[in-house]
Amino acid sequence: MTIKAKFFAIAREKAGTADATLHLPDGSTVAIATAMIARQFPQLAATTTRCAFAVNQEYAAPDRTLKDGDELALIPAVSGG
Repeated sequence: MTIKAKFFAIAREKAGTADATLHLPDGSTVAIATAMIARQFPQLAATTTRCAFAVNQEYAAPDRTLKDGDELALIPAVSGG
């Protein structure tokens, strides 16, 4: 299956792109997709452990199963003052 990953904030900066297309085995989860992203973009590996995830614009847990055509967003924690 094919999904589109979208990167926001520091994740986008580290990846050097706003999105990527991933080819995953059927039945893959958000966690599996995130591991693939960390392999494809090693500079994101540390950031992905501190991200929230959204699938098709709804927050999702790492164990959520993905479907062909889904959009996975990585949303890094934001702080400020």
